[in-house]
Amino acid sequence: MATETVRALVKEIRACDICVAAPLKTPLPHAPRPVVQASKTARLGVFGQAPGNLVHQTGVPFNDPSGERLRDWMGVTREEFYDERRIAIIPMGFCFPGYDGKGGDLPPRKECAPAWRARLMEALPNIETAILVGGYAQKWHLGNGAKKTLTETVANWRDFTPAFFPTPHPSWRNTGWLKKNPWFETDLLPVLKRRVRKLVG
Repeated sequence: MATETVRALVKEIRACDICVAAPLKTPLPHAPRPVVQASKTARLGVFGQAPGNLVHQTGVPFNDPSGERLRDWMGVTREEFYDERRIAIIPMGFCFPGYDGKGGDLPPRKECAPAWRARLMEALPNIETAILVGGYAQKWHLGNGAKKTLTETVANWRDFTPAFFPTPHPSWRNTGWLKKNPWFETDLLPVLKRRVRKLVG
């Protein structure tokens, strides 16, 4: 595929309104605003869950405290992170799904992955390493290789590298998880940072 084809696909995704055109039992609680960053030249992919409210407001992926923590995990600057020529940022669900009854974000919308994910991955042949942020991305990309729990999957990260690096979501809600699993920062992150630096330059 030509680079223009990737750009056309991203443009098509950003105009997507399948949640409005064929809503599920729980319609999107706001106007669609798909958020995605991709280019055929990208060698590194960040594959997450779904945009949060702050990202929905700005249209910029990981433009929130979670993004700051993720960039720290990766060892990249904000400028590097948002360089689509080097890093693709593709959530499982492209729009902010709204909040659940406890104030947390709802899961990614179920319409997105079947409609777009295979096409996007085919359009990104140069991705050498994918950072799988959260269980939804891990289950899609790892398939039967994903363990029963996110903790098990991340703990077995060596089985998936260098093609994949599974991580928890960098939300503040997972600060307790990070404290209970110090090996994530001492063992996994140094390897991840070296890999990112090799790909990003």
